[in-house]
Amino acid sequence: MRIIKIALLFVVIASLTSCASGYKMIEPEKINYVSTNVNDNVKLEYKYDLLDKKYAKKEVKKGVKLVAIKITNDSEKDIMFGRDAKLTYENGTEIYVMENSQVFKTLKQSPASYLWYLLLTPVNLYTTGSNGEQTSSTPIGLIVGPGLAGGNMIAAGTANKKFKTEMLEYNINGTLIKKGETKYGLIGIKSDSFDSLKLKID
Repeated sequence: MRIIKIALLFVVIASLTSCASGYKMIEPEKINYVSTNVNDNVKLEYKYDLLDKKYAKKEVKKGVKLVAIKITNDSEKDIMFGRDAKLTYENGTEIYVMENSQVFKTLKQSPASYLWYLLLTPVNLYTTGSNGEQTSSTPIGLIVGPGLAGGNMIAAGTANKKFKTEMLEYNINGTLIKKGETKYGLIGIKSDSFDSLKLKID
């Protein structure tokens, strides 16, 4: 009977909780890009829908899209992304590309949000005898509460660290792309849809 009660308790906890999620590295060089646009011998390839789990939910909630881009400069001049080469939508409207540090702050998980698991700390598991009287109580909350809080905070922190590292590594804003060169980047744009993107070359 006691084992059944413990199992039921964990089922209830699992159904009421939202655990931290990991971060799957995007690695823009390994992506199979399907959307392509060429302007003045400069080719833009890009891909939306890169994140999953909590990070993907944050994209929807915050109205920010993370986009992997690949720019191949086959022109006769060097270009700088953000100055000579700017992103626009299909209708020509210029796109504001967010700073990668701001994208990270907007989409990262909040480790502190898992502290509410500590509310489970006072939980006790009571057992009763055959006559219906309470025979003992076990303070399982002392293990479950801090364990879930600590575990999720560590998981969220580790995932955020990977996310931040990749965002810094693939920060293409202000990057010089020499003629004949290909550069990869991760950018964040304020958008609720998956609109077609183009490069405007100045």
